[in-house]
Amino acid sequence: MLESNLTLTEALIDPILDRDPAGPRVTWYDDATGARIELSGLTLANWAAKTANLIRDEFALTPGARVAVLLPAHWQTAAVLLGAWWAGTEVVLQPDPDAELAFVTPDRLDDVDGVAEVAVLSLDAMGTPVRDVPPGVTDFASAVRVHGDQFRPGGVGAALDGIGVADVLAAARKSASTQGISAGDRVMSSGEWGSVDELVGGLISVLAVGGSLVQVANPDPAAADRRVEAERVTVRR
Repeated sequence: MLESNLTLTEALIDPILDRDPAGPRVTWYDDATGARIELSGLTLANWAAKTANLIRDEFALTPGARVAVLLPAHWQTAAVLLGAWWAGTEVVLQPDPDAELAFVTPDRLDDVDGVAEVAVLSLDAMGTPVRDVPPGVTDFASAVRVHGDQFRPGGVGAALDGIGVADVLAAARKSASTQGISAGDRVMSSGEWGSVDELVGGLISVLAVGGSLVQVANPDPAAADRRVEAERVTVRR
């Protein structure tokens, strides 16, 4: 299939699954807690498929719907983003009263007041549910697990804040070139994904060229050199 007909997730994930489905694709650390979670390309695709099925089947969203993702850089955020794009929905990274669905942490529920559907994430390292979920809000961890890990897309809309798939990919590949990231690179970063430029440069660029990401939350400078060696990091951002 031509790349122009693919969702952003297909364009990013399909080459990875064809080439190296079992290799690490997103490795997430939290130096404040000592947590480490590693997702292979296949596992990341399974989480994305579950999220896409949740978006389509439980929230009844169709391609072109707007989805607000108000989450920090995290392995679960990667799954949410890829799931939203696989479902053909448009991701926005700021509070948006026109969004049909929002994914948020509990402390940002006030930012999505008025959005029709809201899913809340604990961002616990192991994906445990949120306690005391408010009425009318869906707990992501509980809801997503019952959905299938295969997904067949039904259409393609704008991918990111009004930008189409082809333009997002072009920007990501340009960013990867600027950063010196190429296929097979292991990229370590502690940057956020809260803006289009941050998300394109921090996550999408790595996946777009077949790299893998070591994302560190609350980075401890004393652990950096040791982690570079342990994770075989080739690019530090």
